[in-house]
Amino acid sequence: MTSTLARRKLPGFSSPSSSSRATRFACTLMFCAVLAACGGGGGDNSVFSFTPVAGTPPTTPETPGDAVVLQPDRAPFPLVEATVEGFHAAMRKGQVSCRDVVQGYLDRIAAFDADASDAYPDSPGLHSVIAVNPAALARADELDRQFFKTGQMAGPMHCVTVLAKDNIDTHDMKTTAGSLALANNQPPDDAYILRKIREAGGIVIGKANLDEFAFGFTGSSSVGGKTRNAYIPANSAGGSSSGTGTSIAASLAMLGLGTDTGGSVRVPSAVEGLYGLRPTLRLVSQDGIVPLAHGQDTAGPLCRQVQDCALVLDAMAGYDAAPGSGQRTAKAWDAPLVANAAAYAAMTAQPASYTATLQADGLRGARIGVVRAMFPAASTANQRFLDTLNAALDRMKAAGATIEDVQIPDRATILTGYASLSSYEFRDNLTEYLGSWSSTADGHPRTTEDVAIAMATLEPTRVANFRSYITSGTNKESNPTYQNNLKPRDAFVIPRVTAALDNLDFATGASLGAPYDVLVYPVLQGFNSTSVNSGSNNRLSPFSGFPALAFPAGFVKATDASSSVEPVTFEMIGRAFAEPTLFRLAYGWQASTTARVPSPLAPELKKPDASAL
Repeated sequence: MTSTLARRKLPGFSSPSSSSRATRFACTLMFCAVLAACGGGGGDNSVFSFTPVAGTPPTTPETPGDAVVLQPDRAPFPLVEATVEGFHAAMRKGQVSCRDVVQGYLDRIAAFDADASDAYPDSPGLHSVIAVNPAALARADELDRQFFKTGQMAGPMHCVTVLAKDNIDTHDMKTTAGSLALANNQPPDDAYILRKIREAGGIVIGKANLDEFAFGFTGSSSVGGKTRNAYIPANSAGGSSSGTGTSIAASLAMLGLGTDTGGSVRVPSAVEGLYGLRPTLRLVSQDGIVPLAHGQDTAGPLCRQVQDCALVLDAMAGYDAAPGSGQRTAKAWDAPLVANAAAYAAMTAQPASYTATLQADGLRGARIGVVRAMFPAASTANQRFLDTLNAALDRMKAAGATIEDVQIPDRATILTGYASLSSYEFRDNLTEYLGSWSSTADGHPRTTEDVAIAMATLEPTRVANFRSYITSGTNKESNPTYQNNLKPRDAFVIPRVTAALDNLDFATGASLGAPYDVLVYPVLQGFNSTSVNSGSNNRLSPFSGFPALAFPAGFVKATDASSSVEPVTFEMIGRAFAEPTLFRLAYGWQASTTARVPSPLAPELKKPDASAL
């Protein structure tokens, strides 16, 4: 994935200015800090004078050019279920600053993520965040100075707080992949996707917990512990992007990034009621991401709203010249890398902005193929689960979509007759990643075997599983199972999924009707529990390389005695590079439903009564 030549220079990240601020509003520093913690106060960075207008510098003879000027009577900005559009609109009206929002999310992480304490006795102890970025507030101040001086935002993701799964490289934070063996692993630069997000104005507020080395769906790591579900804590948070899923469901940041090798974006999205995209393989660069299997790895966003996922994909997608990008001319593992940006653009047909593809009536005229064979069998235990899915299909039809049942030829063989590449490719891919920069400064292990040696002391209970990946990845070129899951798997899977999308008889090629825009099926095989009921539906996207988007069909109690509602989630899959289609349909669905329910465990932090201070 990442070679020494692939490492990039650190992105420009200037330190905060030490210039003086304008005269502060007449309130105590304690009250300001509390207000900031509620997500709405200006802290000690705010000057309350007038409402700035976008495009005009908010300066007066009484205030210096870098002053943060906010409305004096503004209410705390609500962070629960906040969207980028709502935040930016409030900022333009002088109702909130970047520092307000960053401090507010940091306070939410402190209040809800750690175990209960004297300071936060009611914390659900979500364990979804491994580390927060010590530079986040300084960057917020920098962006505030820029905006309130010029009226211009740094980019479409101006001050958008992002929690990145801790297997995505950050130059200013360690990247541990959840392992104590990589506790000091300090990459010299950002992963390509995070560099692009920062260039668009985003702030990486911290690193999210994960299933260690992204191996599975348990959502547990030796560094971060076991992530709890944001709806029912005893239930699984999914994996491997468990921390990202829980943190975004609990509104601990505005957006989240995960990685998906087999189902690791879509499964956490399913159990947390989020929109989660696994992009087309090759659309998003893999450079700077701790690998599991290059032949299947990709990063993707997890969001509470479709439009925010489209916004972050605008930043993530793009041509990367690094040898570790994985951006090949075809899905085949040995296809050559795309030669240049023009070739990448021709291959991906990337729109000027994915947000421009969103349509409130996006379901009108859509053709959706429902793969009923991928639904669980009806039972007393899952009847509400199935009822929720079917009710969602009815709403899609009412919104103008054509809903038809469809068969995927040889579906059982596709989903159960092949295997993930992860156990075979991990050993060599991780060694390549670890060797891509010097360990002189951080002392990080240089090979997969070095990691296993360190784990024997640091986390002995995980060594056997880790070493099984080493064994599977040794001499993989002579392993018939591995070889069968390279080109033979592609040759079997891709034509059959394409035939279902094209609504063709696979044996004869005869048309069975008009083609479908997408195929839909449930992410899981029933309600969530202490162990996630993932099944094998999640394999369809990585085995074909086609993009898939998880989206909530509804929220319902599994039983009358359940402590909370929980999400029931569909997945839609489209043709290669059909992300605009997925976003259009998902946005149409979002406009047609009130499905999303906020996490009951992480409400808005209340502003204390000023008289009590």
